[in-house]
Amino acid sequence: MKYCKDFIVVKNETITPTLYILRLQYPETLPEIKPGQFVEILVEGEKDVFLRRPISIHDVDKENNQIALLVQVVGKGTSQLSKLKEGDKLNLIFPLGNGFTVMGKRVLLVGGGCGAAPLLYLLRVLKQQNIKSDILIGCKDINHLFSKKEYQELSNLHVTTEDGSFGEKGFVTAHPILNEDFDVIYCCGPTPMMKAISQYAKQRNIPCYVSLEHKMACGIGVCLCCVAETNQGNKRTCVTGPIFLTSDLKDF
Repeated sequence: MKYCKDFIVVKNETITPTLYILRLQYPETLPEIKPGQFVEILVEGEKDVFLRRPISIHDVDKENNQIALLVQVVGKGTSQLSKLKEGDKLNLIFPLGNGFTVMGKRVLLVGGGCGAAPLLYLLRVLKQQNIKSDILIGCKDINHLFSKKEYQELSNLHVTTEDGSFGEKGFVTAHPILNEDFDVIYCCGPTPMMKAISQYAKQRNIPCYVSLEHKMACGIGVCLCCVAETNQGNKRTCVTGPIFLTSDLKDF
């Protein structure tokens, strides 16, 4: 079931000058939301922005009927969203897409940059189901590490930074946690990073799920601008995805 509803901005938390977290209040009881799903946001107040903006759901607070969205400023639409203040209304179509398949006894989550957004809510669901997890986050520097406290409360956090300002210096693909055994890998971030993790998983015969970051103008499978090539033919990322098993994807 999809909904088109107004949320109220509870908080606009700045992480960096171009990265922020919107915490939104739903006026009713939240429907079921799966980790990995996304929303389409109506951007108001910017005359050059006509299409909604697809944003992954970063976190869900079912008790208080709130969701959190991690947003990076990349253009006029997201720039306009960054100006939202407490009490402002924001219209969303949600929840869209599929979600992660939760399975295994010990799992690894790998995230890169702002693409790691869907992993926090996934961690909550994993902990609720008593599945042991490790999360490996790669980012530019310590200032770009968001939701650190929450990650540490829910999982074993491992971090790599490009400048070595926190955790291991380098990229996630060289982190020693990859030498350990896992039942499943969940990965979100830049495509080259996801492909590298996919190859690692393939070599070790581990199922690997990725969240594809395709442009999704409508979010409901009508515009066909988010097609992904799979072994079963072309699939609409916004409907069949954005979560895919890498063994089903071509070029992964």
